Amino acid sequence: MSNSNTTDFTNPSTFILLGIPGLEATHVWISIPFCVMYFIVILGNFTILFIVKREPSLHEPKYYFLCMVAITDLVLSTATMPKILAIFWFNSREIDFSACLAQMYFIHCFSVIESGIFVAMAVDRYLAICHRLRHSTILTNRVVAKIGLAVVLRGSMLALPYPFLARQWPYCRTNIVPHTHCGHMEVVKLACADICVSSYYGLFVLLCRFGLDVFFIVVSYVQILRAIFSLPTKDAWLKIFGTCSSHLCVILTFYIPTLYSSLTSRFGHNLPLHFHILITNVYLLVPPMLNPIIYGVRTKQIRDRLLQLFTHKGTKVFSWCSRSDTKLHAALTGDMVLGRLS
Repeated sequence: MSNSNTTDFTNPSTFILLGIPGLEATHVWISIPFCVMYFIVILGNFTILFIVKREPSLHEPKYYFLCMVAITDLVLSTATMPKILAIFWFNSREIDFSACLAQMYFIHCFSVIESGIFVAMAVDRYLAICHRLRHSTILTNRVVAKIGLAVVLRGSMLALPYPFLARQWPYCRTNIVPHTHCGHMEVVKLACADICVSSYYGLFVLLCRFGLDVFFIVVSYVQILRAIFSLPTKDAWLKIFGTCSSHLCVILTFYIPTLYSSLTSRFGHNLPLHFHILITNVYLLVPPMLNPIIYGVRTKQIRDRLLQLFTHKGTKVFSWCSRSDTKLHAALTGDMVLGRLS
């Protein structure tokens, strides 16, 4: 009998996602902020893409990289949120093993891609401030496209071993994943085998993101700070620092929850499970929600275009209503005149 069970779990056809264990009774209530945040993610990031595409003056490296972040955030949140909401609303907990591995790949792939884009954005800010005259000749559209391709290839290659490692382990204990989505460590912990290879590879990718990427970002901003402090006036300091503040805020909202989630999944055994799951979902949902808000508020060009767009639409609606009222008034006046004549 035990052999039959072992065979069934060695090649599981489905996994069961529990959602947030211990908080099942409040899943519907928890889904409300999740749904609102996901709506903001979709609306905000598509708005950024629409504004940059519509305005030729925004067709420059800084905004191209911002569009890459918006696309990455849309994919990263959409890879998890529909299934999470299905669990919360319809108790739809089953997920096909292949779909689970695909979700795992997309989460890790686009997390690495977004980290690489932040490095590219830091280099762009460094060139724009420290080598202003050469910025447009160095970061041409062709170079930006090559950087984007390199970032995507790096993320794709680093994330590729995750599903292959997860597939090779025998799952003879259970196919129940006490989580809202298929993370790498959450799945491989169910294996009845030594998963040191998976754990070490996860740490290697973590070091690539928080070692190399953060190192290059720090180096770029050290050079930027040196350039800022060499300026003669305080107004020039504040102006240049203002151009970098939005990028710094986005970096902090991305890396701090990511680092915390990655470390607690490996070493935070004493933390309550529901707390760890909530933090992991914060890392997947809050940065994609905040990125368009931060850039929309802190970046003057995008803020101005957004206000201009709504003002223009409001003016068009007002003028259309005014014309409609004028036509209606003229029609009524004509009918009254004809009535008197008759």
